[in-house]
This record gives sequence, C-alpha cells and structure tokens, in this order.
Amino acid sequence: MEQAGVDLVALSFVDNSGISRVKAVPVTRLAKVAAWGVGASNSFDFFLGTDSIASGEHSLGPVGDLRLHPDLDALTVLSAQPGWAWAPAWRYDQDGHQHPQDARALAATAVGQLAERGLTARMAFELEWIATDADGIPLSGPAYGYSRLSANHEYLRALVSALDSQGITVEQVHPEYAAGQFELSIAATDPVRAADLAVLTRETVRTVTAAHGLRASFTPKFEPGGVGNGGHVHLSIWDDERNLCAGGTGAFGLTPTAESFGAGIFRRLPALLTVGAPSVVSYLRLEPHHWAGVFTAWGLENREAPLRLIRGAAGQRDTAANLEVKCFDLTANPYLVVAGLLFAGQAGIDADARLPEPVSVDPGALSPDEAAAAGVTRLPQSLSDAIAAFEADDVLPGAFGPQLATTLLDVRRAEVAELGSLTPAELCQAMRWLH
Repeated sequence: MEQAGVDLVALSFVDNSGISRVKAVPVTRLAKVAAWGVGASNSFDFFLGTDSIASGEHSLGPVGDLRLHPDLDALTVLSAQPGWAWAPAWRYDQDGHQHPQDARALAATAVGQLAERGLTARMAFELEWIATDADGIPLSGPAYGYSRLSANHEYLRALVSALDSQGITVEQVHPEYAAGQFELSIAATDPVRAADLAVLTRETVRTVTAAHGLRASFTPKFEPGGVGNGGHVHLSIWDDERNLCAGGTGAFGLTPTAESFGAGIFRRLPALLTVGAPSVVSYLRLEPHHWAGVFTAWGLENREAPLRLIRGAAGQRDTAANLEVKCFDLTANPYLVVAGLLFAGQAGIDADARLPEPVSVDPGALSPDEAAAAGVTRLPQSLSDAIAAFEADDVLPGAFGPQLATTLLDVRRAEVAELGSLTPAELCQAMRWLH
C-alpha cells in the first residue's frame, strides 16, 4: 500500500437501510487493524437512511462496541481517490465472535450453504443513477441518446477507466430513459464479491461525478412522475462449469434445478421486497408500465416482469443465460439482497418448486379475467405490505436469524413512521441525495 502511494484505508460496511458506513485508518495501522479490528457502535444496525436511530428489541442504545476487520483479499487501491484504498469489513464482537447482524457474513453463509449442495452462483448488479449539475438539474439529452453520451464523454470515460483500474469489469455503460440517467453493468462473479463491487462501484461513481462538478443520485425516484433508478440483480446457478440456466428441458432451456431455484425466488418476491426495495420511496418507483416489474409474472426477456430469464445471443447461452430480478433498487443493502435471493432459491430447490406459465406480454395490460387466469397480481404497493409479507414468510426470517430479522422489521417500521406520511414530492426531496 505504501508503495502504491496509499496513506489511508477506508473500511466500510452497509447498514440495514442501505447506507455504506465507514471508518478510515492510516495505512501504517492496517496490519494491527486487520488483527484486532477498529471499533464501531452496535447502534449502526438501527440507523435509518435519514440518520435517525430506530429503537428495537435488540438495540443496546449507546452501550457496547463491535470490531471492523478488513477483508484483505478484497483490498483495493482507489484510483478515483488518490492516496486511498478500500476494503469491505467483517463485523465481530469484542470477543471475536461474528456479529449476528453482519450482512456480509450472512451472504457468505448463504454461499456456503449453496456450496454444500455442490452448486455455485454467479451474480452481478446493475446500477442506475441520475447525474445532475451542481444545482441538482439533471443533465440534458434524449433517452438512450448519443448526444447525452457525447456531451459527457470525458465523465463516462474517466468513470470506466477508474473502475477498470480498480479491477472492476464493466460490461456496458449507456444513457438511460430518465433525464440525466445512466446505467452501468458489471460482469458476474462470486455473490459476495458481486455485493462488494456494487458498493465500490457506487462510491466510485459518486467520487468521479463530484470530480466533474456534478452530483449523483441513486434514489429509486428522483422526482414524482419520473422514471426511477433500479438496482437489478442478475444471477445464474452452476454445477461445476455447467450453467444450469441453459441446456435443460424446461421452459426456455432451464434445467429442473435452475427452475426450482427461480421458483423459490418468484414465490417469495413479496417478502424479498423488504430486502430489495426497503425504503418508503422504493414504492414510488414500482409502477406498472415503467419496466420495474410490479406484477407476479415471469417470462423470457419480459422487461415488465419482476423475474425474467435472459438467454443471451445464440452460441453464448451456455455461459450467458441468467435470471434477472428487476423489482429491486439501490436503497438495498447488496449483501442482504445476495443472502435473500440465495436462501429463497435454495428453498425452491428443497421444495422442488416449479414456475408458473411464463407471461409474454405486459402483465399490466391483461384484463382482470386474464390476470386471474394467469395468477397475476400486484406485488406489495407499500413498504408496510412488504414487511407483512416478510414477517409471514416461512423461510426468510429463519434464514436471516432472529436478531437480524427482527431488527430489519424494526428499522423498516421506523422508516414508515418517519417518512410514510410525506407527499411524493416531499419524499423525493427528502431521499434524493441519501443513497
């Protein structure tokens, strides 16, 4: 690190409201910190995105301390922040035991359980954000327009160059639908690593954007009536070097294992929204006909379905085929998203679950009779409804563990109490720059 010109190392973890919290240490202390950690309050588990602190059954208030231990295997020199490096942190108590509310550790547990079945997963996050000028006015240019790219080519080039220097493989970047909106896709990798990269990519976007005199907002809804920012997740299941999302006898080439895995996720989408769309403002984004995926439908490359299969180009499907979850956003803790999806998918394998018939049209365009015949209904339309679905689920609360599951619900209910009565305009304004 010293040879690379690094003076400081940022150690980050993501709280239950999706905010990356951080402690930084001089590089000269890194070895000691790796061995013994650096202190961080238990209370971070109860922080809201607004920095209010919720009460809860497992809250110790100001009492107690945890230790942040950097994962040195994930240590990264930050090209966008000269003199700095970054590492995701594990959280332990003072006696060296894993903190039961450590989201990164939970994701690693879910990966380990999948490995016990002889399976692995590859995952990737898509990030959408709105870039504005210093006054908060979104950058101009048509949706998906080359002119928006051309006007901001140095910004996008600097961003992709910084990510590449940090070992992050960018698959594509482009202007998106909303004013000032961009989307960036990262190559699939190990699930915990994918969550790490989601954190690191977002902070790199934020840093490079600021360096160009701009602001970046990852909020699900920048303004009422506009198109929101998603945090789509791609995942595939593998048996050694075989992608189980392709080459099977099921719908569109799914193998029985991949279909069961997808069915487990599909069945639990209402509960999973508590993890993947965890804020009050998330539900302003979840509107029909906005490609957000708000109905209980799945299909082949159907952008109005919350779960869709992407096969990829002919000739690449044995490696490219994957499932995409579209109803999540970037107020989510990506480690909790990884854990939730893997636990739900494995429950589907255990139950030998099967997906319903795929939907090949916009599910929001179905008549009431057609929707009823296809089993298509709306996903939760509020955070309160998602909380109820999570609480009633037969798998996720147990898989998350009693402390974390209870705290998640305490934090979500506190956010509803604080923000639930705001108008859409007030809510967008309150949340616009928090994530």
